[in-house]
Amino acid sequence: MSTPFQHYQILINDRVIQTDPHQKCTVEKLHTLHAQIVKHEMSDKKSFWRSWGKREKTGAIKGVYIYGSVGRGKSMLMDLFYDCLPPSIGKQRAHFHEFMIDVHDYLHKARQGAEPDKAVSHYAKDIAAKVKVLCFDEFHVTDIADAMILGRLFGALFAHGVIVVATSNWPPDRLYEDGLQRERFLPFIDLLKASMDVQALDGPIDYRMQNMAEADIYFTPLGKSAQQKMDEIFRSLAAGTPEKTETLTVKGHKISMQAAGNVGRSSFANLCEKPYGAEDYLKISNKYDTVLIENIPRLGYDRHNEAKRFMILVDALYEAKCNIVISADTTIEKLYTGKDHAFEFERTISRLIEMQGEDYRGGHSKDKERRSDGK
Repeated sequence: MSTPFQHYQILINDRVIQTDPHQKCTVEKLHTLHAQIVKHEMSDKKSFWRSWGKREKTGAIKGVYIYGSVGRGKSMLMDLFYDCLPPSIGKQRAHFHEFMIDVHDYLHKARQGAEPDKAVSHYAKDIAAKVKVLCFDEFHVTDIADAMILGRLFGALFAHGVIVVATSNWPPDRLYEDGLQRERFLPFIDLLKASMDVQALDGPIDYRMQNMAEADIYFTPLGKSAQQKMDEIFRSLAAGTPEKTETLTVKGHKISMQAAGNVGRSSFANLCEKPYGAEDYLKISNKYDTVLIENIPRLGYDRHNEAKRFMILVDALYEAKCNIVISADTTIEKLYTGKDHAFEFERTISRLIEMQGEDYRGGHSKDKERRSDGK
């Protein structure tokens, strides 16, 4: 199995990504952490894991907190590190928002049977029993409920010896900035900095926007050429991040998406021919920075419901400042041929045209970055 540095060099040699000195510094930090973990994994596991949790006595291995602006490769490098960890090591990768939803669900169920502090301690112990390396994407704090839980939860995780690697748009000292009762959150920031090496990754190039700016984003007619272009854009935006199938859950029902990092991909049939609504599309728009929608047909009178859902989907992506890439049977102006939504669809046409422009693709990225931490 390759190391993070070897894997990174392979991506450069294969021209999947370009050489970036800022990324290289972060890769070196992750490479060192990987070597420490593997070294201990090769030793006597039983005695090692038994002593790992005794942080004060053993000087436990520090995790890494990677922060910087969007599009600099934070998620890609964390995924690279994660994939290089041996399968025998208990590891978990999670989007931070989804992780906190699971935490709140657990605490809600446990509320009747245990005090909050004990419930948090039990949850951390359950995680530590299975997971030795926990990777978080898009670490951020936007509300007081999360802020109050995090200190107790991460204190318990670190005490059990769990190594945390996280990406964020914000340095630790700016987490929950101007938040309610922030003074109660400050000990958690100190804990983060004591338990993780803080690594800035903020080079001058936004690779996501560079890739978007260099590409067309609306392909018609449907066929082999359009499919190839969608595949090429997806690979380019993924920038070496492995493709996988993700399942998003909204109030008990599930939405399946192909994903690579913060890029989501799905067919029109999957997104608009199923009984999804605004909440489902908001979930998608908050999860991904860029969404590829494939194989959109002409929307006539016989696709009344599908057209309505497509309008709601576009509205959600637009309001969330998401980038969009589309393959469709015909041009934007001719996409809808029905009468029921003719007036409403004019706004969808207008938004789709705007979303193709460089002003939208370039200007909205900073807006979304601010939104990610509640600014």
